Amino acid sequence: MFQEEYSQLKSEISELEEKFKDPKITDNLEQMRELSKRYGDAKEQFEIIEQYLNKSEELNNNKLLLQSENEEEMKTLLEEEIKSLEEEILSLERKIKFLLVPPDPNDSRNVILEMRAGAGGDEASLFASDLFRTYVIYSEEQGWKIEILSEHRNEIGGFKEITALITGKNVYRYLKNESGVHRVQRIPATEKNGRIHTSTITVAVLPEAEETEIEIKQEDLRIDVFRSSGPGGQSVNMTDSAVRLTHIPSGLVVSCQDQKSQHKNKEKAMKVLASRLLALEEEKKQKERESLRSGQVGTGDRSEKIRTYNYPQNRITDHRLKQSWYNLEEIMEGKMGEIIGKF
Repeated sequence: MFQEEYSQLKSEISELEEKFKDPKITDNLEQMRELSKRYGDAKEQFEIIEQYLNKSEELNNNKLLLQSENEEEMKTLLEEEIKSLEEEILSLERKIKFLLVPPDPNDSRNVILEMRAGAGGDEASLFASDLFRTYVIYSEEQGWKIEILSEHRNEIGGFKEITALITGKNVYRYLKNESGVHRVQRIPATEKNGRIHTSTITVAVLPEAEETEIEIKQEDLRIDVFRSSGPGGQSVNMTDSAVRLTHIPSGLVVSCQDQKSQHKNKEKAMKVLASRLLALEEEKKQKERESLRSGQVGTGDRSEKIRTYNYPQNRITDHRLKQSWYNLEEIMEGKMGEIIGKF
């Protein structure tokens, strides 16, 4: 498996390396940027397929050794090694299939991650906090950086809403299918009778807009400033540093109050607003054409229930993939690759 792709990538990498020697290309910054990106993607695909092929060869060799081995202790060692290799090969296979999917033009972008508590009151806000922590751990393992742009906690420390910027390599490619309604079923910490509650939160993953990509006219903005406050109205700033932007043509409203500087809050709010406007444009384009993978993974719409987290059964179910995993606790500790790699 993947021998053909391996050969094609090897040839493509050689061709690209030759092009990098051509002064006509190296002097063209835009062309160099495009070729460098494709070269990086091709190298990543090539190296992981090479690893897969090497592990597959190692597996076959071990299976042959096992057939001819008579010593029980050695057989046991070979069987353990075979099992380990099979698990590793399956993981590599998932990664390769993920990497070989035709790229979305936005795949290489950073993302604005927005999470809001839905049905379920305090329990929904607590789960929003738990799931955000999962994304933080997963992002750190990917080598990405997370910057909180705004957050609104309630009295018990849960997130009513939180917005963060995640930067790194191909962040949107990995996280774009997280958009939608996430449902949790568990016994809340505040539940005295041990009853299972069902709560929901919404997640939106927006590709970060580049500075020159979305034009926001000042006359289209209403800017309000106010004093930022913490849970329960507790003041966190005695000056009018919090900023609320209203984009009049679209009706979009963005607030930011995490920084003590009004200028910094406005800058962060503008970043979120630009990304939301870009997402609206993308949504319009998406409706005009058939999505390549819509039948496979759903629309990614925020109103679509995409996943259920059932704590009593230690089960997580993705409703688009129609598949369940029974290691919920492990996945909530950031081990999301086995799900994300399915798309």
